[in-house]
Amino acid sequence: MRRYTVGMSYANEFLPGRSARAAAERAADLVEVLLRESADTADIARVLLAHGENEPLGLTAADVPEMREVAGALYDVFAAATTGAAADRLNELLARHAHPPRLTTHGGEHAWHLHVDSRDDAPWGEWLLTSSCLALAVLLADRQRPPGGVCASPACRRPFADAGGGSPRRYCSTRCATRERVAAHRRARPR
Repeated sequence: MRRYTVGMSYANEFLPGRSARAAAERAADLVEVLLRESADTADIARVLLAHGENEPLGLTAADVPEMREVAGALYDVFAAATTGAAADRLNELLARHAHPPRLTTHGGEHAWHLHVDSRDDAPWGEWLLTSSCLALAVLLADRQRPPGGVCASPACRRPFADAGGGSPRRYCSTRCATRERVAAHRRARPR
């Protein structure tokens, strides 16, 4: 199985500063899909392929339960209210699951990139947890704030990576932000 971690971005293009963001965005998208009851291997595969994974993925129904468990742990990182809480959760997950960092090209098939899972063909759940924690930790250290969040819209609650500059995000998308602003405006209008 060929997998990207920090160091590889979409479509095999390396863009400095982009790889941790891309891996964090992939983590948020996978967590969102994996926490849906109806999600199956086809749904997960769509996300993985959209984020640059190569076929054949080798993903099976047997991989899904562990990936769902990992998604719950990663959701807690996205939901952390403070930088310290996110750092504590990431440190705990990395201490329990990460292996010593190693550089790999997957047998010369890709550019050099960093892994903290046990091996190039580690189980999907292990890869998802360790690569996501590494990316989220890099974002937190670079920006000195939580690496993501959970959408503030009560109707959504989707996790998102907050890799941009400026003020921290509260919503997963402009659509959710606009929907909430319109609803607040309507509630505030005199009738």
